[in-house]
Amino acid sequence: MRQSSVDASADEALARMGYKSELPRNLSMLSILGLSFAIMAAPFGLSTTLYITLTDGQSVSIIWGWVLVTLISICIAASLAEICAVYPTAGGVYYWSAMLSTNEYAPMMSFIDGWLTLVGNWTVTLSITFSGGQLILSAISLWNEDFVANEWQTILTFWAVVLVCALVNVFCAKWLDLVNKVCIFWTGTSVLVILVTLLSMARETRRSGEFVFAHYDASQSGWPEGWAFFVGLLQAAYTLTGYGMVAAMCEEVQNPHREVPKAIVLSVVAAGITGLAYLIPILFVLPDVQTLIDVASGQPIGLIFKTVTGSAGGGFGLLFLILGILMFAGIGALTAASRCTYAFARDGAIPGFRLWRRVNKRLDVPVWALVLSTTVICLLGLIYFGSAAAFNSFTGVATICLSTSYGLPILISMIRGRQAVKHSTFSLGRFGYLVNGITIVWIFLAVVLFCMPVSLPVDATSMNYASVVFAGFASISVSWYFAYARKHFTGPPVPVDQIEDIPGVVPGKPADDPEQAKSGVAEKP
Repeated sequence: MRQSSVDASADEALARMGYKSELPRNLSMLSILGLSFAIMAAPFGLSTTLYITLTDGQSVSIIWGWVLVTLISICIAASLAEICAVYPTAGGVYYWSAMLSTNEYAPMMSFIDGWLTLVGNWTVTLSITFSGGQLILSAISLWNEDFVANEWQTILTFWAVVLVCALVNVFCAKWLDLVNKVCIFWTGTSVLVILVTLLSMARETRRSGEFVFAHYDASQSGWPEGWAFFVGLLQAAYTLTGYGMVAAMCEEVQNPHREVPKAIVLSVVAAGITGLAYLIPILFVLPDVQTLIDVASGQPIGLIFKTVTGSAGGGFGLLFLILGILMFAGIGALTAASRCTYAFARDGAIPGFRLWRRVNKRLDVPVWALVLSTTVICLLGLIYFGSAAAFNSFTGVATICLSTSYGLPILISMIRGRQAVKHSTFSLGRFGYLVNGITIVWIFLAVVLFCMPVSLPVDATSMNYASVVFAGFASISVSWYFAYARKHFTGPPVPVDQIEDIPGVVPGKPADDPEQAKSGVAEKP
């Protein structure tokens, strides 16, 4: 009975924001924490991007870059959590940008942020599953050192990973709560097993504390010494990016205004600690760096495990733990991406939105949004046929899109005097401007940094095409805006009771009609 009353209260709050509840509220705070933790997947993300920091600074970039970005990410997460506590809806940052803007600019701000969020969700999921495919194939080289996967082998393996993640999301949706919780324990146990195994079995290679915490070598990067450190921050920034995606799950959580903000911040703290516990033992047993950089697959983590354990089987045993984290990350990222797609389509902002906003009543899943997300991700992977450095582009554009999508509502809130969040249940209080300011400065820097190639010189196949992918999606969104959205898209519905006291905002009516609520178009007074 109490569960039903909690759900009813959350549904009523959602209705006041202009939406009808269509998804079951069967996820707990621990589950959302697990989902966010799964999307970031620190051991997996750090493993697949290790080549970046081995090239751009080595130990200093790996350890202190991780610490720096973790602290910045906590600031971003806290800024988002403060807003999420006021507007807990699946629209996430897209919805918040509209609510925090004046009535005049709300449609434009929400449209821009919606597309940034959508592309960021898709490309984060793409980068997770694509690097997962590469990591699976790299396991073969543990036994056959001459094996180098070709383009088709990589793409087909990547597609297989995406398909498994999609099938779990469609047919096992009712068990996602359990899957997300298991992820926490699998990841924690894996890090502990890897830490103990590496430190106990390493015989030939034992690095000093000075190497682990103070060694800096960017000679392989081609960048100036200091700048290489900042380019190397892509490893940490990419890994610590997905925490804001879980706002898309607000409509599947009880007490979302309290539970989701806590999960957003705690997941970053947990990922930061987990990442350090994973990186430090690896650096203490790190084999010859040049050998790792020269690994044909571009994924040196398996060779590290093999070298330390002294056998291919032992190396694969540790790699298998990372592959398990991969699957949790892929499933979680695709869940968040499909909910983001559903929420944006619900407001008529995507071509074909009438199809993508449908929820399958038997499965309680937005199946068509999931199909669209899966299809886009699979097609984007084909960039690999034209660029061997495609993964750099995927990580770069994902980090840029999600970072800027997080930054827009925070910037708007600052410009408008933080009035909308002054009564937030997750208030930053007097530190609000400082925390928000750190967030905005970092995001401006990140947009520049993550369009850079990992090393110089570059050619057509090693170039970072993040800016090209970003421009491509920008062209699609601009075309759709002028072809349809400029005249028909009014942004998400405006809740009367939550922003009527904010100067400059003209509130709309809650969408009482079920069909109106589905489309997310609230009637203007």
